[in-house]
Amino acid sequence: MAASGRAASASTGSSLERGAPGAQNGADDDGQNLWSSILSEVSMHSRSKLPSGKSVLVMGEVGAGKTTLVAKLQGIEEYLKGRGLEYLYFNVHDDDIDDDTRCNAWVLDGDLYHKGLQKFAVSQDNLADTIVLLVVDMSRPWGALDSLQKWAGVVREHVDRLRVPPEDMRDMEQKMVRHFQEYTEPGTGSPQRKTPLLPDADEESVVLPLGERTLTHNLGVPVVVVCAKCDAVSTLEKDHDYRDEHFDFIQSHIRRFCLQYGAALVYTSMKDNKNLDVLYKYLVHRLYGFPFIVPAHVVEKDAVFIPAGWDNEKKIAILHENFQTIKAEDSFEDVIVKPPVRKFVHEKEISAEDDQVFLMKLQGLIAKQPTVAAGRPVEASGRAPSGSPRTTNRSAASNVANAMPMQPGGQTSEGVLANFFNSLLTKKAGAPGPGGSPAGGGGGTPTQVRKSGSKLGLTDVQAELDRIASKSEPEALSPTAAEPTAENEES
Repeated sequence: MAASGRAASASTGSSLERGAPGAQNGADDDGQNLWSSILSEVSMHSRSKLPSGKSVLVMGEVGAGKTTLVAKLQGIEEYLKGRGLEYLYFNVHDDDIDDDTRCNAWVLDGDLYHKGLQKFAVSQDNLADTIVLLVVDMSRPWGALDSLQKWAGVVREHVDRLRVPPEDMRDMEQKMVRHFQEYTEPGTGSPQRKTPLLPDADEESVVLPLGERTLTHNLGVPVVVVCAKCDAVSTLEKDHDYRDEHFDFIQSHIRRFCLQYGAALVYTSMKDNKNLDVLYKYLVHRLYGFPFIVPAHVVEKDAVFIPAGWDNEKKIAILHENFQTIKAEDSFEDVIVKPPVRKFVHEKEISAEDDQVFLMKLQGLIAKQPTVAAGRPVEASGRAPSGSPRTTNRSAASNVANAMPMQPGGQTSEGVLANFFNSLLTKKAGAPGPGGSPAGGGGGTPTQVRKSGSKLGLTDVQAELDRIASKSEPEALSPTAAEPTAENEES
């Protein structure tokens, strides 16, 4: 358009040069009017850019995922979490006019002590350009309904303190009603570039009346309920025995709350990036009038999306058809019960034990264990082949005792044991001489006194063992063992 204006100005100037000098004044006036029309058109085009000053107020409990949600909308992965009132933003781009703007995002701390900081985010001037996000933690669904009611009350209290003129507040409330009544399912055709932010009330349109429980708590500003951390559904099913009817029961109560405030409902998961794109498109649709063609979705229990104006009591009643052990009129707190603290651990922290404490415990355990002969394995428990119980700490002596012949009393010869240990503690005997006899002496008994530095040889130990075995043979026969022999003799 500017190019055509410049061409028109050039042709007009050439014609004036050929005309009379007296006609130059009229030509100058026409040129000024032409440039004025061009500038006014450019000024009107600049006003068609994206408006600035739109805001999103995010509220919810501590740890619900508010800051993470806004960071995902902004498209950043690393962020710092603050306290009190955090300021973030996310970019908005219009492809048709190739314009960008920033949408302000205010995140209020989950502690009610900071609720007075809302005045820095939402004022009387920008209330009409604000949308409220109420975030609940679906990994802890037993507190979802109380959290929604609490933070909705905080918003209502703040709006009342702003003292908006009654006529302005009435217009904002009527705008909410008209948006709810005039909602239509997205069609299959191509949508318009933009939808008007404020529908014309003079246009003739057929609207349905609101239900008895619809928009009974009209705040005058759009509200979006965001159920975050919906990836915890599988954990609730595994650890807390939640079934489909429990999730339908939770959804029905949240949808009833949304009807009262005329709010939209979005189930999101930052971990799985679920429905985050839908939430972004819906926010820019409500704030900037962008086209929105995403229909309602209620099939998947962890990816529900219900825009404002779609829901009603009859659609919510469909969820009640799947109830088996739950009734629709049951209290939310009676069905969705908070588990004991010892059973539910939201974030388990593992701390390392102090080194000195660990070493002291280890020293105590070592001190309690009896001494073990070096080089011999220790068996903690078990029974001997004869059926007699073994001690918990087997020494080398018990191993040798099991290998030796047992006397009738079940004990080995103490002398043999003493000689065996003496042979272990003394040095090895000399090399065997010719004829197989040990060097330095003949085949004496183990009880013989030997020179210092000598020890019993293996032949001496074997001789003692043979002597004990031959001595114990006549005594080993018990009366029970002799009975079969007597019976054979009688037969």
